[in-house]
Order: sequence, then C-alpha cells, then structure tokens
Amino acid sequence: MMTMRRREWLAAAGLLPFSAHAGPVLQVGPTRALRSLAAAARQATDGTRVEVDAGDYVGDVAVWPQHDLTLRAVGGRVRVVGAGAHAQGKGLFVTTGRRQRIEGFDFSGGVVPDRNGAGIRLQSGSLTLVDCGFRDNENGLLTANDESIELDIVDCDFGAILPRGGQTHNLYVGGIRRLAVTGSYFHHGMQGHLLKSRAAVSHILYNRLSDEIGGRASYELEFPNGGVAVVMGNLIMQSSTTDNPHVISFGVEGAKWPRQALYLVHNTLVDQRPSGGIWLRVTPRQAEVMLANNLFVGGQKLPADNAWTQRANFTADWDAFVRAVREDFRLAPGSPLRGKAQDAGEAEGVRLSPVREYRHPHASVALAGPARHPGAFQS
Repeated sequence: MMTMRRREWLAAAGLLPFSAHAGPVLQVGPTRALRSLAAAARQATDGTRVEVDAGDYVGDVAVWPQHDLTLRAVGGRVRVVGAGAHAQGKGLFVTTGRRQRIEGFDFSGGVVPDRNGAGIRLQSGSLTLVDCGFRDNENGLLTANDESIELDIVDCDFGAILPRGGQTHNLYVGGIRRLAVTGSYFHHGMQGHLLKSRAAVSHILYNRLSDEIGGRASYELEFPNGGVAVVMGNLIMQSSTTDNPHVISFGVEGAKWPRQALYLVHNTLVDQRPSGGIWLRVTPRQAEVMLANNLFVGGQKLPADNAWTQRANFTADWDAFVRAVREDFRLAPGSPLRGKAQDAGEAEGVRLSPVREYRHPHASVALAGPARHPGAFQS
C-alpha cells in the first residue's frame, strides 16, 4: 500500500491520476447561464467542478469556501484581472475549502488598500494549483498562518511583482503544515523574495528561481523559520540588481518548528551580482544541513561550517555548460564534471536523487535514467 507521504509527494509532482469527478458541474462564460466567477462562487457547493470558458474576467473576484472544489479553464486561459476590485480586502480569489484545485487560470492586478494584496489568498484548507500564472500583483499567492493548511503548486508561473514600495513576494507561505512546489518559474521580484516559506515542511523541486534582468528580489529562496526544507533539482539565479547579497536563507527569524533541516541537493546556483556575495545563510546552529551534488557558478562564496554535510559540490566556470550565455546550464558533453555526482541517500521520506528536471518556461520532465551529474540538469 502506498504511504501517505509517498502519495503526497507524487501528487505534488503531478504524477498521480486524478479520480473521475462525480459531483455537480457549473459552466461559466459570457454565453453561459452563469456569466461570472462571483456568481459561480455563490452557487457552488461541496464537490462542484466549475468549468470556465477562456477569456478575460475583469473585476470578477470571489471567495471560495467549498470543499473538494475544482476550477478548470476550458478552451484556453482564464484571465482574472483585478481592475481595482478585490475580495475581503485580501486578493482576487480567497480560498478556504479543503482539497481545492485550480487549473489554467492567470491572476493579475491583485491590489488592496493595505498594499498586501494577492492573486490568491489561501486562508484555510488545502489547495492544488496546476498551470496557473501570477503577474503584476502585490504578492502572487499569500497564505495565512494556519498549521492545518497544505499547498501544492505544479507547473506555475510567478512573474513580475508590482513596484508598490512594499516588501511583497512572488510566493509567501505562512506557518502552514506543508508546501510542495514543482516545475514552476519564479522571476522579476521587487524588494521581497521570489519564494518565502514558513511551512513546517517545504519541498522545492525542479523549479527555476531567477530574478532576471531588471528584477530586484531580496532572497531568491527563504525559509525564515526553518522547518524541514528539501531543495532539489532547481536552477537558482541571482540577478545583478538584487537587493540582498544572500541567495538562500534559512532560519534567520528564529526556529519555530521542532525539526530544523535543510537538504540542498542537485541544484545549479548562478550568481550575476558584480561584487559577489553569499550563497547560503543558516542561522540556527542546531539545524541539520546537507549540501550535495550542487554546481556553483559565479563570484559568490559558500560559508565554511564544519557541522554541515558536504559532498560532491563543485564550482563551475561559465564554459562548463552547453551555452550559459543563453541560460542553457546543461553540462557540456566534454565537461570533466559529468558523472561526478555521489549518492546523497534519503531524507524525510524523499530519495535525494532527482527523477525529473525543470523544463522552461514552467514544467518538469521525467529523467530517462538515474541522475549521474551534479547540478539540476541531467539530459
């Protein structure tokens, strides 16, 4: 029988089939009986599937309290545009139900009076996002601090943040039970972080976190209260215009959770900051830290800490890759780094060897065989 932890991991990676829908179905669109998302939110009950015709839904904000709810775009992208509207002063969508799923939606213009608006505010329950996009919001997605919340993000795009002057983030996850992010693209931050998680458990797998030209993110990846973080198979790039010399930070605001562990495995980390800086900042001395099979590119420094487990981490020159200037960070066929990966074992029920790799612009694909090379890319 499949364990719950294994099932959660497979679901987060998009590798589990979804069961057939047996509940009520609502259809939304300009030619349907229901013409707005807000009307569908009022009419939907637990177990409803809401099928939304592609197009722009301007000022069409909603609160979704239903359990086992599915929102799915039909015939193309569904674009939810704020245009000054917001739900509960929080964002475009506010979700509170358990086992909700949203697929094929784009959110833009999440702006509220307190400047902490979001495309989606996850207030309670659990949510799975698949192939969704966030652009020009104060925050892409923001969760409450609720230790029962679970959030899965698969193949999503968290794009440019509005320059509103606040410490806003592409993804800000509060003190929740679990976060899993796979195959997603985080870029063009503005003063805040590309991905900030206070979750007890965070699995950040096969993503691209890169501030890009003109981006001004602080950290690319932060776990301010520690917890257990598995960071594997990611391309993480700091821009030349970053607001912070650190790329990854762990535990800087205090260790909230009893278990403190960071597993940084099979990532490609790229520094474009002219004066260089620091790859990793870990504050709680009791944290277990493993760095294995990572590639470090650029002028950053990795602090020495004898308590950390480190193996098969390499500093790579730009010419070690197929075409770094075009951001193709696959190791070149003749690179001496090929085949240098070592077995990193298992942690927290996850084998610390990638089975997928990121595929731009926001997806992941299965590997043809076992991971042999350091870094995020094996093909």
